[in-house]
Amino acid sequence: MKYILAIDQGTTGSRAIIYDRRARKIASAYEEFPQYFPKPGWVEHDPDQIWQSVNNSIQKVLKKIPGSKIEAIGVTNQRETTVLWDRKTGKPVYKAIVWQCRRTAKRCDQLKSIKGETEFFRRRTGLPIDAYFSATKIEWILKNVKGAMEKARSGRLLFGTTDTWVLWKLTGGKVHATDYTNASRTMLFNIEKLEWDKEILRKFKIPEAILPEVKKSSGIFGKTVATGKLPAGIQISGIAGDQQAALFGQACFEPGTIKNTYGTGCFVLLNTGRKRPFSKYGLITTLGCGVKGEPVYVLEGAIFIAGAAIHWIRDGLKLLSCGCESEKMAVSVKDNQGVYFVPALTGLGAPYWDQNARGAIFGITRGTNGNHIVRAALEAMCYQTKDVLMAMKKDSGLNIKDLKVDGGASANNFLCQFQADILRINVVRPKVIETTSLGAAYLAGLAAGYWKNTREIKKCWEKDSIFKPEMRNAEAMNLYKGWLDAVDRTLSVSPR
Repeated sequence: MKYILAIDQGTTGSRAIIYDRRARKIASAYEEFPQYFPKPGWVEHDPDQIWQSVNNSIQKVLKKIPGSKIEAIGVTNQRETTVLWDRKTGKPVYKAIVWQCRRTAKRCDQLKSIKGETEFFRRRTGLPIDAYFSATKIEWILKNVKGAMEKARSGRLLFGTTDTWVLWKLTGGKVHATDYTNASRTMLFNIEKLEWDKEILRKFKIPEAILPEVKKSSGIFGKTVATGKLPAGIQISGIAGDQQAALFGQACFEPGTIKNTYGTGCFVLLNTGRKRPFSKYGLITTLGCGVKGEPVYVLEGAIFIAGAAIHWIRDGLKLLSCGCESEKMAVSVKDNQGVYFVPALTGLGAPYWDQNARGAIFGITRGTNGNHIVRAALEAMCYQTKDVLMAMKKDSGLNIKDLKVDGGASANNFLCQFQADILRINVVRPKVIETTSLGAAYLAGLAAGYWKNTREIKKCWEKDSIFKPEMRNAEAMNLYKGWLDAVDRTLSVSPR
């Protein structure tokens, strides 16, 4: 039997997962890599360590399944994170600037202060002006790294989000490409014309020659070179940004279908099909994957900090030793005791888009303990999701009846139940919660003929649990009001 290998290059580590025709996970391997915080608000990765983590996870998983059994490879990745490297030496000119990094916030504020700029970027790219996206990160490297601009102008420098970097390494430097979903996260890509926007490139003084070729998410990108147990000649036939891959992995193929991924951040995506929505309520319009990997429009609410808040409580406050302890700690107290945690550790994303907001914990008393703070961090994921869904309802006019969930934190039953209680709708969790990698596998498998069509894929999706609202409506509303009050006190701008 042949299998599909999915590479999930995430914010804190890389995973290699092998799937069979029934979308069952046959084997997996994971490797973390270091996070670098050189200044407050700055977040970096080492691109070579990213690749090392990808390669090591591949080698580990191929010890369980021979490389000759791999039909095709799909890649999914942390989006927006920016890598620039020398095409001749293959060496990065600077560390990867991570999507969470806020170093270009002042530059973004400068752009937003120019009349008409915010609307200009929204119309062309579907995105707000924010340090979250790749454009100002590229600009910063070109301006601040000695010799980078000269190399870029001479055609020696290459840019990519981490999918492009991994693809380049897998193909031995032969392929410099990305897909529509990742291109749409750069703040350089025109989502109407489906091409790099020359006027925007001029604004940032970014030479077009450094940009990768853009292809549909399901199709042949290139073939592997032999690396350890990975044989040469395996086709890399699927690429998508992690959240669009998760939407595809959740079988959200039709307009109106929606999912939320609970990972480092939270990302709510609503498939709107070929109709491009224009958000009035702080959401992003981006590109997703159609049934054949072609670009379709998606409405997205990006929440910067979700699981990362638990990581901070673990590493910064030392209140728990493992994220897996969070559920037990949350249910050990009967309620939040009035404690609210607004996790604006890197600013606030949708629907607020306040890059200068900073995290805060409210309602602390002598009776507050670590369990209350952990519970407040989990509850914050649910409140932020409600913020986004309310905006989506207003923008789309759709009546959202249930929410498909995935990602590591969705295994937390307390989180899922509280989410259903706060949203007042059903929360549906699939048997496979690693839908990000599964989406990449599906995209690769469709191009390789491993699966004939999305109808076959739909048959693979299986439900694990449905969480129905149990809390009284008045209590849910009161809790959410407390959250909104906490957010208002956190914002750097005037409250709503």
